[in-house]
Amino acid sequence: MDTPSAFSPGRRRWLAGAAMAAGLPAWATPALAQPAQAPLTRPIPSSGEALPVVGLGSWITFNVGNDPAARDACAEVVRAFFAEGGRLIDSSPMYGSSQPTIGHALATLRHPAALFSAEKVWVGDAARGAGQMAASRAFWGLQRFDLMQVHNLLAWQEHLPRLLEMKAAGQLRYVGITTSHGRRHAELERILRTQPIDFVQLSHSLLDREAEQRLLPLAQERRIAVIVNRPFRQGYLLDQLRRHPLPGWAREIACDSWAQVALKFVVSHPAVTCAIPATSQLAHLRQNMGAARSPMPDAALRTRMARDVAAL
Repeated sequence: MDTPSAFSPGRRRWLAGAAMAAGLPAWATPALAQPAQAPLTRPIPSSGEALPVVGLGSWITFNVGNDPAARDACAEVVRAFFAEGGRLIDSSPMYGSSQPTIGHALATLRHPAALFSAEKVWVGDAARGAGQMAASRAFWGLQRFDLMQVHNLLAWQEHLPRLLEMKAAGQLRYVGITTSHGRRHAELERILRTQPIDFVQLSHSLLDREAEQRLLPLAQERRIAVIVNRPFRQGYLLDQLRRHPLPGWAREIACDSWAQVALKFVVSHPAVTCAIPATSQLAHLRQNMGAARSPMPDAALRTRMARDVAAL
């Protein structure tokens, strides 16, 4: 599909830009004091706090019930995540046993200071939201969450005012809202335009690019951080891609797997703050975190990536 030299000019432009990251919106590069392989970060627009561009989701993969061996395996994934420089872990009350599984991992690791905790409130009766959030904190073993999101827009008109009050009182650090599967984009757009939120979480991938049309530019304009869920389309995307050899341009952005290609496509969009692939496999976790390191595709290569994948 391509030759290694085809992306060299773009790659050089990207690396030059990364070296002059101050003042550029695209990337906040690792600090000089950090290891050479530290993950790339993006700033949260409302605060400037840096987050690694790859986080850890828990949908399905951490729903392991009370199986001690499975919970310990997830704890090892969390341990490796922090060792690779990760920070943001995301969960929800609707994710079965994922919350206590995360709590077990954090207790095993004695609650790493690097953690950026992202949770959701997911109940139609807003009066029950406080109790649900308290239960979530107990599962994680935390006094407060960094980010609380209204899950799938459920009763958001009632939940958001309460979350903003909690933020003002220091009970949360950030407030957000989520959707998935490309649903309710018109309503989400109205929220982004009118509500003082810090984060939006939505679906985006090489095969699901609707968010690029309006939501991602709007989030960038409104200075709202973007968390991308389902970057692998819940595994479907990788199942389709692994039937094909990696194209030549994959080497130019240091990708040795389709998973890294898919993640680099997502996190290289200038509006995206962090992607949250979910896994309970150590090898997959390390592969995913490898996608958080330079070089990254520029806009021209992102266009080619999408075109080439659509043609497979």
